Amino acid sequence: MEKTEREALYSTIQGFVGYWWNGSELYPDPCGWTPIQGVSCDLFEGSWYVTDLNIGPFYDNSLVCAPNVQFRPDFFALKYLKSLSIFNCFTSPHHFPISIPTKNWESLYGSLQSLEFRSNPGLIGQIPTSFGYLKNLQSLVLLENGLMGELPSNIGNLVRLRRLVLAGNRFRGQVPDSFGGLRELLILDLSQNSLSGPLPVTFGGLISLLKLDLSSNQLEGKIPIEFGKLKNLTLLDLSKNKFSGGLVQSLQELCSLEELVLSNNPIGGDLLGVGWHNLKSLVFLDLSNLGLTSGIPETFIELKRLRFLGLGDNKLTGNLSPKLEALPSISAIYLNGNNLTGDLKLSDGFYGKLGRRFGAWNNPNLCYPNGLVSPSNRPFGVRPCQQEVTLYGLDHDGKSKVGNGNLNQNSQFLASLGFSRYSLDGFWKVFMVETLMIVLGLNVLI
Repeated sequence: MEKTEREALYSTIQGFVGYWWNGSELYPDPCGWTPIQGVSCDLFEGSWYVTDLNIGPFYDNSLVCAPNVQFRPDFFALKYLKSLSIFNCFTSPHHFPISIPTKNWESLYGSLQSLEFRSNPGLIGQIPTSFGYLKNLQSLVLLENGLMGELPSNIGNLVRLRRLVLAGNRFRGQVPDSFGGLRELLILDLSQNSLSGPLPVTFGGLISLLKLDLSSNQLEGKIPIEFGKLKNLTLLDLSKNKFSGGLVQSLQELCSLEELVLSNNPIGGDLLGVGWHNLKSLVFLDLSNLGLTSGIPETFIELKRLRFLGLGDNKLTGNLSPKLEALPSISAIYLNGNNLTGDLKLSDGFYGKLGRRFGAWNNPNLCYPNGLVSPSNRPFGVRPCQQEVTLYGLDHDGKSKVGNGNLNQNSQFLASLGFSRYSLDGFWKVFMVETLMIVLGLNVLI
């Protein structure tokens, strides 16, 4: 290893872990017989150079950061560096906050392929615009830090990006249109920020995308119909935003989709405009708290891989089709907090299979047939249906006909209330009939 490369490595690490760390004594041959945990090297033109640098508690004997961390300029002298990962290193946003250096990133534009800052609450400030120089970058992960400000539009220049994760920070403003030009991107995660405004229609250009997570922001407007172009998408999570305007029909074109999470948005509309039967790969579907109206389409029964169906806290109406029981993979259905009506005609075994994972509470006009469901399998929070009781001895006008002296008819009336007709004779029968008539408010002489 060249002396300048070795000294740049020692200085870089010392800035992170503290002055106590003396690399020249502890690791005189960092790419040879005294390797440093978290450092990888490779041969270039006959000499060893650092290619990977991992700072933070990755392993038991990893390089652990000091409280007062320094990001030294010597880092940018590691000209063959391919990967930098800093994990749980900048931990004190109040006492020792630190920002990402804004300059000199262009010195790594030809080599750096992966740049990651994870779980660093003390890492504050904005994303440097100079990141736009890193043309060979394939992975940019800034996860759960204290970063803020708007997203730089020149990140859209990083056309080789395959993973872009900016989740768990305090970014604000709109998502730049330029992000739609990242045609090789496989994973885009901007969740848990304060991003706002509508999504750019350019997102339809993310044709390689597998996972898109924009949850827990303040995004608004209608879901872009251009999402229908994302044929490779397996996960779409737009939950906990302010999207509106109904469910767009183009969702049915996401033929590779396995997880669709749109919950907690004022989307409104109904379920009937989407051809759910086209989403054959769907495993997880959460449409809870969207303000949906109308009924539940029977086309859901064609989702043979579906395990989770969340439709709770909407305004859905109508009866629940017993055909949902035929879903072979289903393990949880939540319909709570709607306006569903009628009798639940699902089997006792189905309730037993799902248990509390069948949620239908807070549907005031929904009931289950009493006597057809065992006590241990009764759906939680759902009342038993009222049994229709025929009161023998009453005509269609509600007037008593018990006084006609037909004691056999009277005994039938008593039997319908749970008394044996064969044990009632003589005085005892007359007494019981008269007593029951009084209880029921029937002013009748026997």
